Amino acid sequence: MKVDVKIHSVHFDADKKLLNFIEERVNKLTKFYDHIIDAEVILKVEKGATPENKVAEIRLSIPGNDAFAKKTSKSFEESVDLAIEALRRQIKKHKEKERSI
Repeated sequence: MKVDVKIHSVHFDADKKLLNFIEERVNKLTKFYDHIIDAEVILKVEKGATPENKVAEIRLSIPGNDAFAKKTSKSFEESVDLAIEALRRQIKKHKEKERSI
């Protein structure tokens, strides 16, 4: 099952390689939980003196609740990876809660 991924890049145009990377990573989450309805990804660059200013926010729509993660790092790829990892943990907890009901 493929997740409908909406990607918004704020004040810049994300290249095709980055967009494909994000879609691939988000779709890998279906291995852990196959009831993901859709995903919304927001990419932005925070103003500041630090090189760690690439922000990735990912919101997953899943039945009963939404999962959300926001991560900042030196590259969008790294930010997306960190956010996906946080979402994977949230999904795992959500599944455990579902099973215990």
